[in-house]
Amino acid sequence: MQRLSSAKKPNRIYPNTNFKLSCGRHLIVLASAVFSHWPIWRSSIGRNFCQGFWLVGIILFLTLSVRAAGEPQFSDVFISGKDQFKSIRIPSVVVTKSGTVLAFAEGRTAATDQANNKLILKRSHDGGKTWGALQIIADDGRNCLNNPCAVVDDKNGRILLMFQSYPYGFSERDGKILPGLDGPAIVRNFVIHSDDDGATWSKMADVTRTTKRAECVTILASGPGIGIQLKKGARTGRILIPFNEGPFGRWNVLAVFSDDGGEHWRRGEIAPGGCLTNANGKVTSLVNEVQLVELTDGAVLLNSRKWGGQALRKTAISHDGGQTWSPIAEEPALRDPGCMAAIFRATVNKKLVLLYSGPDSNKRENGTVHLSRDEGRTWPVKKVLFAGSFAYSVLTQLPDGDIGCLFETDEANRIVFARFPGTWLDESAAASQ
Repeated sequence: MQRLSSAKKPNRIYPNTNFKLSCGRHLIVLASAVFSHWPIWRSSIGRNFCQGFWLVGIILFLTLSVRAAGEPQFSDVFISGKDQFKSIRIPSVVVTKSGTVLAFAEGRTAATDQANNKLILKRSHDGGKTWGALQIIADDGRNCLNNPCAVVDDKNGRILLMFQSYPYGFSERDGKILPGLDGPAIVRNFVIHSDDDGATWSKMADVTRTTKRAECVTILASGPGIGIQLKKGARTGRILIPFNEGPFGRWNVLAVFSDDGGEHWRRGEIAPGGCLTNANGKVTSLVNEVQLVELTDGAVLLNSRKWGGQALRKTAISHDGGQTWSPIAEEPALRDPGCMAAIFRATVNKKLVLLYSGPDSNKRENGTVHLSRDEGRTWPVKKVLFAGSFAYSVLTQLPDGDIGCLFETDEANRIVFARFPGTWLDESAAASQ
């Protein structure tokens, strides 16, 4: 990845390495074609070589400009150590009804999951090309805020953000967090909202009692990533937030949902098969951080990070709006080294498709966007968005139809926003139109 002087140009857009190579190939091909036909060009232009070279230059410039317009563009959003916090991780991104892009993350005082985290935000009014000042939108004193998961209510434009608060001095791995809904040693669930495109935010509202099981569950996490709002069937308008719950290492996945725009919340059932017990009685979880997407028939597809099992994404289906789920299965087309990833409904080349972004590798690198035209049954199209370090990612669609991807890179020390047209990903479909 090209290093930037973020202190001087924090919003500079820089090209993908793949773009440079692609342009180079096209330049060579075009130059070869031009000069192979130079006698014809020369005779048509006459002896005025200056005009000839000017014409060649214009054609080359126009070709490269068209090519550049179709390639991904990247802009820095958060940089650890430079944007007020020593560590910034766990992205979430949504586009408001008015077209503002909101990028959320955890601002951490140290490079660890529970480090007196605040929830932070930057806004973009030009489709993610440049970003405004950092805002701290949720602060729970010495307690630690984790797992921002945003969603936009299409009915009124309200932006909702769900997250958790860990008590000071506790972490998800230390074994000291207790189950239950009350007391100083529990994890609590909160939601905030904005009605002005993210400029200001409400106070934290505690929704723990209706979104957390009182028994057994010690830690829980919304997403991280984004929630969804159902658009089909009897449950149209329902807002769903994906969740995983523990104790640590014994994860289960489920959905939390609201049918009144986020005023009240309920918890669905866990997806069966998320935890397996072997012959020796050891419990192993297959699932962890999770995202949701609505299918065209109104069903909801769950897509989870792998914790155990094969290095593949884990999936389940709900036919009742996230209340219950089919047993956990593995998706053979989507590799997973054990990393949060994104699944998203988008319109590409005038067709509804599913998109998935994540590391296509055995480690957190080679960030790849996959496309499915059959509601996730197959994933025949994939393209590398960023070949280097690539960790957590979240997808969105911009008002002009371009796809946006907010992702972690530089060993999760930098959060970058990429935007690209659907034709970059699905060139075969674009060519057939």
